[in-house]
Amino acid sequence: MTTLRPPRLRASPWGRLATCPLLEVKGLKKHFASRTGLFGPRTLVRAVDGVDFSVAAQESFAVVGESGCGKTTLARLVLALETPTEGRVMFDGNDLNGVPPKRLRALRREFQAVFQDPFSSLDPRMTVADIVCEPFAIHGLYRGPALRSRRLDFLLDAVGLARGHRDRYPHEFSGGQRQRIGIARALAMDPRLLVLDEPLSALDVSIQAQILNLLKDLQRDLRLAYLFISHDICVVRHLAGRVAVMYLGVIVELSEAEGLFRDPQHPYTEALLSAVPIPDPSARRGRKRALLSGETPSPAAPPAGCRFHPRCRYAVDSCKTQVPKLRETSTGASSACPVRPFASRPSEAAIGVRP
Repeated sequence: MTTLRPPRLRASPWGRLATCPLLEVKGLKKHFASRTGLFGPRTLVRAVDGVDFSVAAQESFAVVGESGCGKTTLARLVLALETPTEGRVMFDGNDLNGVPPKRLRALRREFQAVFQDPFSSLDPRMTVADIVCEPFAIHGLYRGPALRSRRLDFLLDAVGLARGHRDRYPHEFSGGQRQRIGIARALAMDPRLLVLDEPLSALDVSIQAQILNLLKDLQRDLRLAYLFISHDICVVRHLAGRVAVMYLGVIVELSEAEGLFRDPQHPYTEALLSAVPIPDPSARRGRKRALLSGETPSPAAPPAGCRFHPRCRYAVDSCKTQVPKLRETSTGASSACPVRPFASRPSEAAIGVRP
């Protein structure tokens, strides 16, 4: 079957160069005003508070962290669904908050999203064909039932759904099948970047593996770039080439995926890895747990200095006052920890090389 693809946008003069990342986030901040009660004082929630990273074409880049660290807000900023308080999101050389609305609408064809909950992200009144083909009507592509039907068949084949499912409704499918519908919809415009916001967390473990394998196959076959948002560091290991670890609105470590698991450079990353269960008794031998004390502080009142210091077993006095910056370590990773507890010895919570 002939692969049908919509026409690509004309690149900007400064875009798509070898030195220009597909996605670049610079100094990104998003603060929300909040109030406790009707007459309570106004506070500022620093959901994302100075984030920098880039994603190359066809790269799989993950952002991992516990709930409330700002991952989903970051995803919404990248998708231009939120306006940043400060900083820029650059896609193919275009500042998404500085381009005219018409240009932004056209650019949205090049980056699409797969959302967390397949049960609420699909309109229950629309058939699979209507859901997947809706972007064609919005962007004026594949005009005519024959072209539209051929493209729909291609997308259903790509995500592993039967062509006969096109006239069914979302409630007739399992959670994994609904997520496949969501992926097909995201692929409709042949994007170059998919923003995957916790796409596996609402699924059973067995179904998670199927969707994970599908995403890997799609990336290879369609040459996609991924921005993968997850709280599950184990899932991240199987999909991402690079990983950013996020805590209270900031990135505390940026590393190649295998290096992060083998030799973490930040105490918070060590704690995340320590929570990963290892079924092999021989692999568990000699591995120590890095337990955290206390609760995660509120993003409305983050601690002074290093935001992780109240829960860090390696903290020193300077951690309470000095705000750490990401610095490259001897391993090639970047860590926002000046104490460098793993400079002379690897963390005892490291998992090691994937078999």
